[in-house]
Amino acid sequence: MAKKLLILHTGGTISMSEGEDGKVSPSDKNPLVAALDKLNHPAKLYQESLLNVPSPHITLDHWQILKERIEHAVQAEQFDGIVITHGTDTLEETAYFLDLALNTKVPVAITGAMRSSNELGADGLINLQSAILVALSDESQNKGVLVVMNDEIHHAKFVTKTHTTNVATFQTPTFGPCGLVTKNQVIYFQHLSQYEHFPIERLTKRNVQLVKAYVEMDSFLLEQLAQHQCDGVVIEALGAGNLPPSCLSGVKKLLDANIPVVLVSRAFNGITQDVYDYLGGGKQLKQQGIIFTKGLSGQKARIKLLVLLNQSLAQPLANYF
Repeated sequence: MAKKLLILHTGGTISMSEGEDGKVSPSDKNPLVAALDKLNHPAKLYQESLLNVPSPHITLDHWQILKERIEHAVQAEQFDGIVITHGTDTLEETAYFLDLALNTKVPVAITGAMRSSNELGADGLINLQSAILVALSDESQNKGVLVVMNDEIHHAKFVTKTHTTNVATFQTPTFGPCGLVTKNQVIYFQHLSQYEHFPIERLTKRNVQLVKAYVEMDSFLLEQLAQHQCDGVVIEALGAGNLPPSCLSGVKKLLDANIPVVLVSRAFNGITQDVYDYLGGGKQLKQQGIIFTKGLSGQKARIKLLVLLNQSLAQPLANYF
């Protein structure tokens, strides 16, 4: 019996066309919808235009809509695989939210394109073909949400967009891709040591801010966030997890206001570590109560903190990072 596969379109470059003036913009008619007959898909394909927005327009409410549609498709409609088409600017963030929020063994593959449908060298159709093959593969079960681009498969947790225009933009720093897609085969050669899932009904705590550290960073932004009682702050710190002394008074005000502060590195390889024991060094920051991550980027840590703040946790927040 052929598998049932649901394709959910959300917009982005993969669903856009280039005009005569060279500008790329959304249209009411998704060119992918009429192109599926060109693809190799040994399955019963169903598709929906769930959203039609450029990915910088994606919101937390859109994430909730996607999550609930996928859950219904898997639980009530018995789909064997899900493919999402999405704009690339925030694709990695949507993928990671769904990775944390969904609890299903059914493969979920998300893909996009760096070139619109009628540009020379358009990559949308082949990326969609690859995502379909990944979502239909039995080997893709129980692997969380997978990002499929440029014949590569990446785990949602660590993948990131690394180039503004190159079709090979999506990479996984430190680890590399977890699999490859050939003409008719899906091959995996690594897997995550841990997959995390958290039940989410509603995201009521949504005000989590992301700040990047820099030379002689002051406390102004951090003090404003403490004063206005945001729900949490993620700081992209220097090196392995260090901050300039000039911003430490702002950090203290956040902690005194019981606002969780999560630290990542602004370097995109490696993990944060509490190594240095000097003013602003990682060891002293951790002793003060700042939470260190293991390899998450700033935008991914923000999503995880958002998800965790909307849970009833059995352990201290730091234990989940």
